[in-house]
Amino acid sequence: MSEPPSEIPSETAAGTRPDVLILGAGVIGLACAWYLLERGRRVTVIDRGRVGGGASHGNCGTLTPSHSAPLAMPGMVLKALRMMWRKDAPFHVAPRLDVELLGWLARFAGRCNWRDFHAVNRAKAQILTHSRGLIGDLVAGQGMDCGFAATGTLYVFREQQALDEFGWHLDSLRAVGIPVAERSGAQVRELEPCLRDEVIGGVFHPGDAQLRPDRYVAELARLVREAGGVIVEDRAVEDFAVSGSRIDGVVTTKGRYVADEIVFALGAWSPPLARRLDLRIPLQPGKGYSITYDRPALAPRIPLVLKEDSVCVTAWADGYRLGSTMEFAGYDETLNRVRLDALRRGAARYLREPEGPRVAEEWFGWRPMTWDDLPILGRSARWDNLSLATGHGMLGVSMSLASGQLVAELLAGATPTLDPVPYSPQRFHL
Repeated sequence: MSEPPSEIPSETAAGTRPDVLILGAGVIGLACAWYLLERGRRVTVIDRGRVGGGASHGNCGTLTPSHSAPLAMPGMVLKALRMMWRKDAPFHVAPRLDVELLGWLARFAGRCNWRDFHAVNRAKAQILTHSRGLIGDLVAGQGMDCGFAATGTLYVFREQQALDEFGWHLDSLRAVGIPVAERSGAQVRELEPCLRDEVIGGVFHPGDAQLRPDRYVAELARLVREAGGVIVEDRAVEDFAVSGSRIDGVVTTKGRYVADEIVFALGAWSPPLARRLDLRIPLQPGKGYSITYDRPALAPRIPLVLKEDSVCVTAWADGYRLGSTMEFAGYDETLNRVRLDALRRGAARYLREPEGPRVAEEWFGWRPMTWDDLPILGRSARWDNLSLATGHGMLGVSMSLASGQLVAELLAGATPTLDPVPYSPQRFHL
């Protein structure tokens, strides 16, 4: 942290000082901006790179209340240990000495019990279901061109034992009111002719949807600008000017910014910058991968999860994507071809036409993973004018609008639409 300078210039529309400065122009930062602008706030968003250039860009674009179940559950530690040393496994930890990662893994392991599972399942269901409704309404109401379709999602299986053991998933969704239905092998192949005969059954989630994530983020940025918000790219945050318990300014590579309120929406990059404010945000960057193709002739009509191989498959009118995997390798910037090849091999086990005619993009990005699998949303206890909006794991797009709405309500002192307690920074003493 740096001492407050005598004068801190600020770049905003028409020279107007912003009420709120949002750090991060990914899907969460832009969602916060949209709801703050709706409440009449003057908003500036700054980003170290381009709009939506992080984890918002290359995911599979599914909106999934069906993903309410937390990653931590009984039996997960043993399952993870079996996979983690395989470089091509869906879950992989790169061998290295990392005290913070070891601590994160220990806290995660401590939550692999049914009591914590059910509590997180309820909290995630609340925010995912609400956000799914908000996204559908915003897309329709604002004419957002992002390939939104209320298709549902379909999990498919090749092994009867794996499908039988998946009963806990159906029970967990029904417990929180999320619709789910089992489907036979014949039924899933009728739904999806792209599937091979080896697929023996599946689980359908009618309340899920899909969109093209990069276009969704671009459309959010358009709405923010049209509502009077300012988005400034290529501005990496370097430091903070503070006075007492307030942040007086944000120092970037290209100038300093001031605002009444600061919102931290930096995704997986939150921890290193938060340390400059004496905050220890318990996030680990979970590296995910995807391959985007031109659309194959026999593409799925419904987003698929190929369960035994943990590969997600989404097709749009003009594209097709294989994605997923979770790699804990710090901020390693290597495009790991072993991980990409695992996506291809997995898809080939289930799909008649697993790849498109041309590779348009090979991608990786870091997801901001908390050990309790819940986002961090709300005011900081340490800094009077700081709010946090990070830690969404693999579900930033799915949780985006509910997160933005909640942050805007808390900044306004309004009664929140959702119970904010499960997501509060206070649980981590931030």
